[in-house]
Amino acid sequence: MCQICQTVAVTENKVIHRESQSSATTFNQRTLDQDYRTLKSALKPGMRILDIGCGTGAITKDIAAIVGPTGYVVGIDNTASFITEGNSLFGNIPNLELVHCDLLDFECIEKFDLIVSARTFQWISTLDKAIDKLKTLLKPNGQVSILDYNHEAIDWNPKIPRSMEHFYHMFLMWRNDAGMNNRIGYDLEEILEEHGFSQIEVFNADEHYERNNPLHLDKIKIWSKVANSTQMVEEGYLNDQERLDAIQDYNNWADHEAVSMTMKLREVRAILTSNISYQ
Repeated sequence: MCQICQTVAVTENKVIHRESQSSATTFNQRTLDQDYRTLKSALKPGMRILDIGCGTGAITKDIAAIVGPTGYVVGIDNTASFITEGNSLFGNIPNLELVHCDLLDFECIEKFDLIVSARTFQWISTLDKAIDKLKTLLKPNGQVSILDYNHEAIDWNPKIPRSMEHFYHMFLMWRNDAGMNNRIGYDLEEILEEHGFSQIEVFNADEHYERNNPLHLDKIKIWSKVANSTQMVEEGYLNDQERLDAIQDYNNWADHEAVSMTMKLREVRAILTSNISYQ
């Protein structure tokens, strides 16, 4: 789920890229039941919801179906092609609106009962600003739900080849140097509490894949797809031969040796008990 592919934000020194596959197709295949299943217990008819990093809106449209005609869902994403694709697919849904916009630039007069975000905050380098922005968009006693990874705790069984170990280590270093939190899924409890949220709940949503399941092999191979990007080579974190070796060795491991891969994923929910805005 973590391929370097689409531009997400620009920091002072570099362009940061966002998790996605090579096209909007992967986002179109996502569903609430499969890819944000823990959220369903928080959804109620009539709710007004904001989905941050909605991609093409495939999950967002499922949320809109649950809140129903008395509810309304806005999805925002700062990759224009995803929003264009989503509007072509789901533009006929009356209680769904997809908007090309960066979170920090998004403004809306009517506040939200619930703000959700799946696998997006891992790519945000300005977390404090992002969390404070959420607070300006929530109704009093509004709720946030953020689903994200702890990339430091990924579990491969058996151990992956040394070439991919090196690549993955440099991947985490690249992310860290760019200001991204590699264990955001596990740190969110503390971060939200520091920003004034309360009634914090945590739901396990680990993604577990086994090689003997034909549907899982492509998921396990996600890291060779990540390595298809040359950005870390261009920025000096490894050389191109190291990147190519990681791809070849990891694919061979996935095809012949892998037993399983588990990516650590959590949904964290919290309530904002005040409508004070922090700028």
